[in-house]
Order: sequence, then structure tokens, then C-alpha cells
Amino acid sequence: MEKIKMRRPSVGILFVASLLIGAGCAGTGQTVHLDVPQKQAAALSLDPAVRIVIEPFDDRRAEKTRLGLRTHLWGGVTYFDLAGERPGVVLAQALADRLSTRGWKDRAWTVRVASSVGATTSQDADIVISGQLLDFSANAKSRVFSTVVNTSSKLVITARNLSDQSTTTRNVEGSQRGTLFWFCDEDVQLLLAATLKDDFDRYLADTKIEQKAVRTAR
Repeated sequence: MEKIKMRRPSVGILFVASLLIGAGCAGTGQTVHLDVPQKQAAALSLDPAVRIVIEPFDDRRAEKTRLGLRTHLWGGVTYFDLAGERPGVVLAQALADRLSTRGWKDRAWTVRVASSVGATTSQDADIVISGQLLDFSANAKSRVFSTVVNTSSKLVITARNLSDQSTTTRNVEGSQRGTLFWFCDEDVQLLLAATLKDDFDRYLADTKIEQKAVRTAR
């Protein structure tokens, strides 16, 4: 079989490519708002036997003004932040969407997000899930011909069972890394969404629903 030889790009092509890449690599200090939670298909049927309420997460990040930044090749930065609600509300809604489409044992559960913390009673729900947001960040650094993107998260998720007032608390954290030739803001969104998905996957693997309560699975 004949081998196909790959030709190296000429110096001129590399020079033109570097100019094109560099033209978009000067930061202006603007903020890019990322729509991180990925839309999921609606569940065909919900399990009405267990009522779950998720309260907005308590934002305890050291840096609350943004998710992170991109350092550009020719100087300057671009900031990243979440679109829409506060991060604690966004994460609570993302967890609710996950549980109502594919939660424990891939079942769809009846879930809603509370408007405030501490107002849910046993007449409203069987389980109240709350959380602490310790880290949820995205940072990118542009280099010649590539941009390296790193995302990380750290959550504390607590489920309170209203029938017996018992609680289950799990610490979950994750990270993602990507190296991009052509940088796009959507790539940062995808990495953040993947990081959040891994967090929820770990939480669901470590817990289970038993007699209308969240219990430790191990």
C-alpha cells in the first residue's frame, strides 16, 4: 500500500496563519457570559412517589465577580461569567434538570427549585437538597497556535430527609482540560458543562433513594 506523505506547510503559510490568529488574540477586558447548563430532553414520565426540592446553592467562592478569564497572546484579558441567574441558582436548576430527566437509576424524578432557602416543609416535599458552591471556574491561556482551557469545580451537596430529619452530605469535585487550535467561547461552555455533569454523576453514584429518602449508596 502506498504511503501518503504529509507536506509541511511553508514558512509563508505559517506566517500568515500566525497573523490571522494573532489578530484575534488581543484582549479588551470585556466579559463573555456563558450559558453553561446544557438543555436536556424532557422526561416522558416522572416518578410522583418522591417529591424533591432543591434550594439555591450557597455561593462560597473566593472570587464571586466572575468565573475566570482568558489571557490573550498579545496581551489583555477577556473575563468569563455565567449568563442569567446567580451561580447558586444556576447550579440548583442544573441539578433539578438532571434529576427530572435522568436521576438515580436513570429514572425521572419529580423535582422543583425553591425560590428561597429554608421555607420547605414536609407537606411540600420528602427531600430537600441544598449545596455549597466552593469552586466553579474556567480559565484559558492563549499560546502560539493553541489555547489551553482549564475548568474546575468543588461542591458540597446535602440532602435532608424530612420524614426523619436525617441528612446525607457528599463532597464532589472535578476538572476538565482542553487544548484548542481555534478558540471559541462555546468550547469553554462545553468544558464547564462536562465538569458539572461529572459532579452530578459522582453524586448520584454515591447516593440512592430508599423509602423516600436519600441514603449513602456505599
